[in-house]
Amino acid sequence: MHTVRVNRKAALRVASGHPWIFASDLLDRGDALAGESVLVVDPKGAALGVAHYSDSSQISLRLLTDRVETIDRAFYLGRIARAEAYRRRVVEGSNAYRLVHAEADLLPGLVIDRYADYFTLQTLDQGMDRSKADIVSCLEELFAPCGIVERNDVAVRKRESLPLVSGLVAGEVPEAVVIEMNGLKLLADLVHGQKTGTYLDQRENYVAAARYARGRALDCFTSTGGFALHLATKCDSVEAVDSSAASLEIARRNREANGIQNLEFREADVFDLLGGHVSARRRFDLVVLDPPAFAKSRSNLEAAVRGYKEINRRALELLASGGVLVTCSCSHHLSEAALLEIVAAASLDTHRKLRVLERRTQAQDHPVLLTVPETMYLKCLILEVL
Repeated sequence: MHTVRVNRKAALRVASGHPWIFASDLLDRGDALAGESVLVVDPKGAALGVAHYSDSSQISLRLLTDRVETIDRAFYLGRIARAEAYRRRVVEGSNAYRLVHAEADLLPGLVIDRYADYFTLQTLDQGMDRSKADIVSCLEELFAPCGIVERNDVAVRKRESLPLVSGLVAGEVPEAVVIEMNGLKLLADLVHGQKTGTYLDQRENYVAAARYARGRALDCFTSTGGFALHLATKCDSVEAVDSSAASLEIARRNREANGIQNLEFREADVFDLLGGHVSARRRFDLVVLDPPAFAKSRSNLEAAVRGYKEINRRALELLASGGVLVTCSCSHHLSEAALLEIVAAASLDTHRKLRVLERRTQAQDHPVLLTVPETMYLKCLILEVL
């Protein structure tokens, strides 16, 4: 193994439990090559562990282990097997879940999702991409999948000087995989669908929202209908809105697969639709806001805050006393505290008093590593209008 020496700041960061070391904290890269496993040492030469090295990203090192050990197929096999053992403990009512959640499963740069007998794979840094064949081999040994798809079409790979690619890497995969989630049958397009096929991180929040469902509900940014389908089992009627025709086509197929009659999907801009409903004095008993990440970087956080406040303000204007707002943010750069402040400001603007019923995050198969705040990204608030 080649050795990379880092400064005291990086050593302290590792000691605090965070696996990232930045390019500015490297003292000596030695002969390290892109994507290889390297021994990381502090200024005095003491070993900090083994990491994947990137020669292009600002995150130059992602620590895999704090021991001096070989990073090979056996290493990945053990880590993936432990990740699956954890999912067997926490996943209920679904045969689709996140199997590996990168840093939170001590495998930085690697994301694996399971959809019944099919898997999707994302190798998001040079090291994991270089190890892709070993990782695929591990999945084949542990699960004997019918097919494995790589969804390496995400922009973060550009920082690693890696190509954006998507497609089959093993076996066969149908155009749409049928999965089971919370008693519903859902379709997932593993090659072209949102995320890696569908939204797995909201699985537990779907159930939570349905506990408060009654009367008329409005689901904004519905995508393939996750919240709407769950609400329809409890509501008199549900209106679900999204601007993506492709997503709504899958949503309608999901509705038909479950024999749901009281759910209407509409293609529209959510901001425009909310404004129109407010002008028309429409009223709903429950409104869901599950927008895409408005704040994809710190640089556009200010604009994102305005967007979040606007949709929350309009949603509150559609709710009468006793109504429930389910509002989400998947922007890592927007903290839960910031989201609470935004919704509080919207409530003051609309003269609505809100009671917090639940403060939630991503499903347990997307675990949060306590010392790595980047592993927590999804916020979900459930509030009641008094």
